[in-house]
Amino acid sequence: MTSVVGCTTQATQASAPASAHASPASPSAARTSTKPTATGTTTPTASPTATQQAVSAKPVMARGSSGAQVRELQARLKQLGHFTLSPTGYYGTVTATAVRAFQAKHGLPASGTVTKTTWTTLRSLTREPTNAAMYPPTTRPVAKLDKRCLTGRVLCISKTSRTLSWVVDGKVLRSMDVRFGSQYTPTREGTFTVNSKSRHHVSTIYHTSMPYAMFFSGGQAVHYSADFAARGYAGASHGCVNVRSLSGISALFDQVRVGDKVVVYW
Repeated sequence: MTSVVGCTTQATQASAPASAHASPASPSAARTSTKPTATGTTTPTASPTATQQAVSAKPVMARGSSGAQVRELQARLKQLGHFTLSPTGYYGTVTATAVRAFQAKHGLPASGTVTKTTWTTLRSLTREPTNAAMYPPTTRPVAKLDKRCLTGRVLCISKTSRTLSWVVDGKVLRSMDVRFGSQYTPTREGTFTVNSKSRHHVSTIYHTSMPYAMFFSGGQAVHYSADFAARGYAGASHGCVNVRSLSGISALFDQVRVGDKVVVYW
């Protein structure tokens, strides 16, 4: 059960023939020197402004980009109120819209693509984001707990908020974003128990990695998904509950025991 993964423009330098103006030589000078002295030669150079503009227009980040730098971008935009979610590390439509709003406000070409000029301007107007700001446990508000999650040790998973909460005796100890199966391979709802765990699991059906797998219903499990981490909700699983926080699922895996309850609900 795994996720479906399934120019630098250079300014052309103008050039012109150089003209050498030799000074008249006296007969004596002619006898002692055979090399005329060239004076007044100038060679036009390319406009530095054009070169700088070409470099500044080169994309630094754009739609489809992912990783730590995108998280930093989102965290900095959030400081200025342009990005309202928590950083995900994926540059999609929401991030492009936020970048466009920032560019328009500061008199930059509103392309929605981060150029060198946009990045420099944004960094000058914001502070260095903390690790906690760049890697929040969840980007979504956690849903109200189902009543079945209020007693015991429970992986409480809401399809409405798309979050997983680790709940012990009614207290939420950890929350994180999750992704579910597609309409053709839906994640089952109901009350289950963790029946097995596999830290380095590989799917025997799809032959893909399922790190930190905690199985609760047949082949369906809660596990880390690199695809979810990279592409967000653009994809889906084959029925498993995907987690995109590697540090979060790693810590959760060590806390959850075989026999703990799993509740999947709307």
